[in-house]
Amino acid sequence: MRNTVSVGLVGDYDQTVPAHQAIPLALQQAAEALDIGLAFGWIPTNEINSVSRISSFSGIWCVPASPYRNMDGALLAISHARESRMPFLGTCGGFQHAVIEYARNALGWKDAEHAETAPDAQRAVISQLECSLVEAKGQVRFSPNSRIASAYRVSEAVEGYRCRYGLNPAFRKALLTGPLRATAEDESGEVRGIELDTHPFFVATLFQPERGALAGKPVPLATAFLQACAS
Repeated sequence: MRNTVSVGLVGDYDQTVPAHQAIPLALQQAAEALDIGLAFGWIPTNEINSVSRISSFSGIWCVPASPYRNMDGALLAISHARESRMPFLGTCGGFQHAVIEYARNALGWKDAEHAETAPDAQRAVISQLECSLVEAKGQVRFSPNSRIASAYRVSEAVEGYRCRYGLNPAFRKALLTGPLRATAEDESGEVRGIELDTHPFFVATLFQPERGALAGKPVPLATAFLQACAS
């Protein structure tokens, strides 16, 4: 029998969100390419009150379309994946909340916040972008020897976004000089992807690679993520 992996999609499903339409397609394409069985389930953030809700999955994908109904639920899922070494992929809102979780629980910045939900926060590690990236596309450069570069097998790619918030440059150095590091940047050097070096697979991108699946294109990060889940 083929190996079967189960993926928990952490986020509040909305059928009108293109990324939510794309993610199942991206996972199915990846599973076929890898010749593995696939099971996945959407996990509303307001259902995550303990790790028991997500601990049975092979991996977690924290999906776009935040703010989430329950930010604490999303952060709990990300924390569990990071600490238990469960494969984790975050895109767009998943990227933003992976940064917040790391800041709060790995660096001890308990006041780390998201400017969208806490606009007056002193330590908004996620802040409004100078230029909105809603339905925008741009070139993204990948760091050599990163998991993202390994997945894509190229040094750069054109990717799409749908976001207004990203990593606050004021906190970049303090956040990304440890095991968490920037591994994807746009043409101006702004962070568009991060990885945790001490983890088997902990990758998050501000861009939405999954949307390629809507055009029938393979999604390299989905394949790499599923491969990690099957390992």
